[in-house]
Amino acid sequence: MSISTRVEAWELARPFAITGYTFRHSDVLVASVEAAGFTGYGEGAGVYYLNDTVDRARAQIEAISGRFANPPSREELIELLPAGGARNAVDCALWDLESKSQGRPAWQIAGLPEPRPVLTTYTVSADEPQVMADRARDFTKARALKLKLTGTEDDAERVRAVRAARPDAWIAVDGNQGFNRASLDALMPALVDANVELLEQPFPRDRDADMDGLDSPIPLAADESIQDLDDLELLVGRVDIVNIKLDKCGGLTRGFAIAARARELGLETMVGCMIGTSLSVAPGLLLGQVCKVVDLDAPIHLARDRSPSVVYDEAGRVFSPPNVWGFPKTTMTPS
Repeated sequence: MSISTRVEAWELARPFAITGYTFRHSDVLVASVEAAGFTGYGEGAGVYYLNDTVDRARAQIEAISGRFANPPSREELIELLPAGGARNAVDCALWDLESKSQGRPAWQIAGLPEPRPVLTTYTVSADEPQVMADRARDFTKARALKLKLTGTEDDAERVRAVRAARPDAWIAVDGNQGFNRASLDALMPALVDANVELLEQPFPRDRDADMDGLDSPIPLAADESIQDLDDLELLVGRVDIVNIKLDKCGGLTRGFAIAARARELGLETMVGCMIGTSLSVAPGLLLGQVCKVVDLDAPIHLARDRSPSVVYDEAGRVFSPPNVWGFPKTTMTPS
């Protein structure tokens, strides 16, 4: 058994701006787990705001890679590595390896029905209102949009401009921790007028108490405030939906556990992603089969994706063909 890693840099088609941060490329870590003549692959990008870099993730994997004659189980991996990009890459590689070695697709191993294409949001980066409107109009396949906001006075005009450009679209907005109660109160009438249907992470992750008593007319979603399983109970009564990202929680195995516990607590679930390639989105699509909202559009923001790749269809849906990840006949090395 061997575990190997490589770091890749993927250029974005254009800069991608959120509150306090602009992405121009995406660094990802690809993990390969080889055993008994089969190789499984997984990709992790880490969590940029927690300094969970690909170099740090690579070091974490190298520290455990020589310990085993056989691949660890996915449950053992949770004890070996912390939540984050390293565990995500290896966990997804173990799912892929298991699929190939057992001759069963990952969806069967997960106990799911055969996956269906799912509607995904297309994310519009924060920019000048007209630029955002033009970008939303350019997303001709999109039936659902997510707008990145910044907590500034321009946000209301951004939302109005996009709604005018796309009166047909389901719209969510993402504050990426950029608001306080006063700035959100000022923006709320514009969100309601524009028929915004989801408000994601308006406040900083260490200010979850600011949601107490908010009584938002728009459903609230937690993103940065939900990193792993232990965060869920603190969000009950504060948000309506939790955004599960495999890079945050450390893989598909943990993602399924979070989704199950969220449902027990009366919370809806959403699956999101960091900026990565189809190799990171394909495992997320399994989780997306049991989530209310799917936000798995990362590859559309890249200058090019790896091949083979997930497919975004004309109905605004995304699906993963059998040659991408998690199928026993997948033999192509991701490139």
